[in-house]
Amino acid sequence: MTEKKLTLSLDVRSGLPIYTQIVNQIQSQLVNGILKPGDQLPTVRALAQELRVNFNTVARAYRILDEEHIISTQQGRGTYITEIPPPEVNERLRRESLEALTQRFISEAFRLGFSEREVSQMVRDRLKISKEAITNDSE
Repeated sequence: MTEKKLTLSLDVRSGLPIYTQIVNQIQSQLVNGILKPGDQLPTVRALAQELRVNFNTVARAYRILDEEHIISTQQGRGTYITEIPPPEVNERLRRESLEALTQRFISEAFRLGFSEREVSQMVRDRLKISKEAITNDSE
């Protein structure tokens, strides 16, 4: 089995700790089928080097994922995505991924100087457009 290339995008200005961003993105990739049970993840050291973050930051993220039974680290063999989580865990992961995505969006919008009203209106407009597109596609 080959090691899975992780594509993670970290934002040091988001206000969200880096280890939380790593956890959220790995969870999101699992929920979205990018990562699959049995996929091998990079070692803590390799991922820390690749992301240019402290070793302990990645170790903390992996520890959280291991406690959630999302990954399993086997001494001398590597770190792997565990079997598909039960539906209630999967639903929680989906919700947490949406929350993290929403938080990143809101933080970036505020950083760019948009008001709460502008952000809210943009979300409403985009939801309406997406809903119309889905309705038109199904006809």
